[in-house]
Amino acid sequence: MRVGMLIDLQKCIGCGACAMICRQIQGAPAGVLFSRVLKYENGPYPHSRLHTLPVLCMHCAVAPCLRACPTGATRREADGAVMIDAGTCIGCRACMQACPYEARRFLWTFRNYWPDEEPTPYEILARKKFEPGTVAKCDFCRARRAQGREPGCVEACPTAARVFGDMEDQDSKISRLLGRHDASRLRPELGTEPAVWYRCLPGATPQY
Repeated sequence: MRVGMLIDLQKCIGCGACAMICRQIQGAPAGVLFSRVLKYENGPYPHSRLHTLPVLCMHCAVAPCLRACPTGATRREADGAVMIDAGTCIGCRACMQACPYEARRFLWTFRNYWPDEEPTPYEILARKKFEPGTVAKCDFCRARRAQGREPGCVEACPTAARVFGDMEDQDSKISRLLGRHDASRLRPELGTEPAVWYRCLPGATPQY
C-alpha cells in the first residue's frame, strides 16, 4: 500500500480552501502553513496565463528528509506517508535543508492569530500537538485517515480537484485516474518519486 494524491490543475481555481481547511484541522500556529497555493505565469508574452499550484508535503518514496534526519524523528509509515515524531526531533533543521519542496516548517514560537489578544481556546488546544523548537509538516491528515476519512484538503475542495487513495490498488480511483490521464510530479529529475501527482492544463507543466 502507498497512499498518494492527484491534484487536477484543470479543475483547481486557486480559491485557497485547501490551505484554509488545513490550518483549521491541523491548528498550526499563526504564520505556519502546511498547505499552500502558489501562483505563477506560463506562456510567452502577451499570451501568458496565470496558473495556480497547490503544494504540500510530497511524501516522497525516496525522501531526502528521511536520509538527512540524524535522530530518526522523520520516519515512514506502512502506507508510505512520511511523518515527524516531535518527541524525537531536536530541531536541527537538516530535513528542511534536504527537502527540495520547502514543505517543512520550523516552529520557532507560537504566535497568536490575534496578536493583541489572548490565544483562543482552540489555539490553546491545538498547540498541544506541537513542540516549540521542532519541525512540523503535512501528515496527509493522519488522524482523519485513522477514522476512515480523507484528508481535509480533499473533502474541502469545491471543484473536486483532489483525489486521495492507495496508488498500489489498481481498483482505487486515484489509480484509475493516473492510468487515464497524463499526470506529472514536481521536479522529477531529482528522483524523489513524490506521492503527489498533478494533472496539468493542456500545453503547461507545473512549475516550482
